[in-house]
Amino acid sequence: MTEKLFTPFTAGEIVADNRLVMAPLTRNRADNETGEVSDMHVEYYRQRAGAGIIITEATQISPEGKGYFQTPGIHTDGQVAAWRKVTDAVHSEGGRIVIQLWHVGRISHTSLQPEGAKPVAPSAIAAGVKTFTANGFEDTSEPRALDLDEMPRLVADYAHAAEMAKKAGFDGIEVHAANGYLLDQFLKTGSNKRDDAYGGSVENRARLLFEVLDAVTKVWGGERVGLRLSPFSPANGIEDANPQETFEYVVEGLNRYNLSYLHLVEGATGGSRKLDDGESIAALRRLFKGPYMANNGYDREMALEAVANDKADLIAVGRPFIANPDLPRRWQMNGPLNKGDTDTYYGGGREGFTDYPALEQAKV
Repeated sequence: MTEKLFTPFTAGEIVADNRLVMAPLTRNRADNETGEVSDMHVEYYRQRAGAGIIITEATQISPEGKGYFQTPGIHTDGQVAAWRKVTDAVHSEGGRIVIQLWHVGRISHTSLQPEGAKPVAPSAIAAGVKTFTANGFEDTSEPRALDLDEMPRLVADYAHAAEMAKKAGFDGIEVHAANGYLLDQFLKTGSNKRDDAYGGSVENRARLLFEVLDAVTKVWGGERVGLRLSPFSPANGIEDANPQETFEYVVEGLNRYNLSYLHLVEGATGGSRKLDDGESIAALRRLFKGPYMANNGYDREMALEAVANDKADLIAVGRPFIANPDLPRRWQMNGPLNKGDTDTYYGGGREGFTDYPALEQAKV
């Protein structure tokens, strides 16, 4: 009998051959000047086309959205042409691939911004964390607060990136509203001290997210749009006074979009899954009427159990996909796993990127 994790699933209009998703993984190997991916990326993603769905590394919607050295974009014709080679390669292997749309907000450095400008944020509050620049890890720069009249331009940048993703041949998009980046900064009280229509009440703090979803679902239809949230994660120095209340409001509001899926980081990003009293992923999941994608530290046994018991429809896994391009096959056969080389996770060339071997003959 085939375990449910390895059976097909339709997320909105995205038809996946299995329920194991390659989570977005920043690898810092794009051209830093043009934001274009390369032939290395074509091979990297092609190798991993056995995932039910690939979610690309986070990809900036505009030059202002950039926060890390050598991360890709999806806002120029050159970037579209480069990504088109990736999507064609994944599709030639029978895979499905969506692109994660990213604006980092305050998690940036002036050296990464157009003309050395300050990064933008809901409020002029420094994140107090580090980012990756041409000089290595540096403190993030103090941001400036976005003006009220800039909001339509920001929403238009998301819509434009969504249009460009369609031209690049993706099967859909994922809006990145997690891990302390711009949309998460608006949602959470620790980073949003505004007193206008985008701050204060949860309705106001969620306004930008819903405006972005209104815009990108007009481009794609909700059935090809996913959303990533991290309700309880302190990633990138962010916190909320009442995250359960905030995200219950947000998740209920998502049901009007008929999204392809909701992708939640369960606990601290890349860290503990333990939640504080009053915090519940299960309660959020119950509020959402569409497909649910679970993420954070899932191994094979956890993934099998979660899907078998309807705790999740899809399981997103990150780091195991770095070292195991054929991870779904390995997990299905309960085969051995390659160990990842953490020294090559961020930046570099093909080493630690496209040179991990596939499993030729699984030893069960």
